[in-house]
Amino acid sequence: MQAEIITIGDEILIGQILDTNSKWIAEELNKIGVSVYQITSIQDEKEHILKALKEAQNNVDIVIITGGLGPTKDDITKHTLTTYFKDTLVLNDDVVEHIKKMFAKINYPFTEVNKNQALVPKKCIPLKNKLGTAPGMWFYQNKKVVISLPGVPYEMRGLMKNEVLPKLKETFKLNYIIHKTIQTYGMGESVLAAKIEDWENNLPSFIKLAYLPSFGRVRLRLSAKGNDKKELEFKVENEVQKLVKLIPEIIVGFEDSETIEVVIGKLLTQNKQTIATAESCTGGNIAHKITSVPGASAYFIGSIVSYNVAIKLNELKIDKEIIEKYSVVSAEVATAMAKSIQQKFKTDYAIATTGNAGPTTDETDKTVGTVFIAIATPKGIITKEFYFGKPREKVIERATNKALEMLKEEILKKE
Repeated sequence: MQAEIITIGDEILIGQILDTNSKWIAEELNKIGVSVYQITSIQDEKEHILKALKEAQNNVDIVIITGGLGPTKDDITKHTLTTYFKDTLVLNDDVVEHIKKMFAKINYPFTEVNKNQALVPKKCIPLKNKLGTAPGMWFYQNKKVVISLPGVPYEMRGLMKNEVLPKLKETFKLNYIIHKTIQTYGMGESVLAAKIEDWENNLPSFIKLAYLPSFGRVRLRLSAKGNDKKELEFKVENEVQKLVKLIPEIIVGFEDSETIEVVIGKLLTQNKQTIATAESCTGGNIAHKITSVPGASAYFIGSIVSYNVAIKLNELKIDKEIIEKYSVVSAEVATAMAKSIQQKFKTDYAIATTGNAGPTTDETDKTVGTVFIAIATPKGIITKEFYFGKPREKVIERATNKALEMLKEEILKKE
């Protein structure tokens, strides 16, 4: 069973708003076994909508449209659907009463414009919008469904949960779609692909592998589709265990929630240990990642973003002679920063970064992209030099991920 999502609105096409509706709808459809074939964003223009609808119905079983259901003249979706299905608009008394009750609660006048929202195509099944005035619309024709929903996100979500998803499960016999995500760190996509090539080539035909790379980390997503949920789960888990044996050293966790920050938090909590950061080129990004995990206050003590040399001298008490001799971008300074923040905040572990994120080198002799990362542990300090290339955003994100990866390795050495 396949679906297409069509979002209507010039505001999306000019970049005025972000289309979060499609992402959410796709996730919810996937949960009930409906695959999204295509997502399309189009103008508030009648012929464009008609063309997109016709093409979508030729490709998929389910078409979900969001947007263009408001009370104003620029909201033309309902009228266009009436044309498409060769239908007429009729006043729905239930929708009229619903709107009147909503307005009465907030002492808002009920006008003719609002009454027009109760006009729905005769051939559709109106879907009650408990959170707004514009009803959703369900059309069933030639064993295919067209669904029209408001573009307001909370109204759309309410209709999807209360009306659309239950009705889709009643209308169609849906397969199961199973996903399993494996989080890996420290190995590039191409190197990783070469390492697991034989395993990938021998996956069953109903299991697909997707590589989802970002700076310093690659997620591997296994997807399986079929009508026996338990069998799918068993087969996918079997393949995951084969993969674990191939790359145990770079697997951090499973599912999108098990990021390296989460794993580090669990380890520190389990060991009753603490962490602090002293960041220069990463500008607090490492602290941000660590504290994005709920409950991080149990192990994260604090951070100093020593972007300026004066902060390194005055707050971290780095010896001026070290900076003058080796420059701020050096292993010696990174080591001193890690040691200082560890002692200052009395933590078990500490992370320090210093480097050239770019675009300039800030009067140092180190190339843009050069970063020194130091990890202070209860037993000593480990400092390494890296080259992360360009641009600036890439350097910061890769340095952040590498620092967390190094920290995890040091914590696990105790295990």
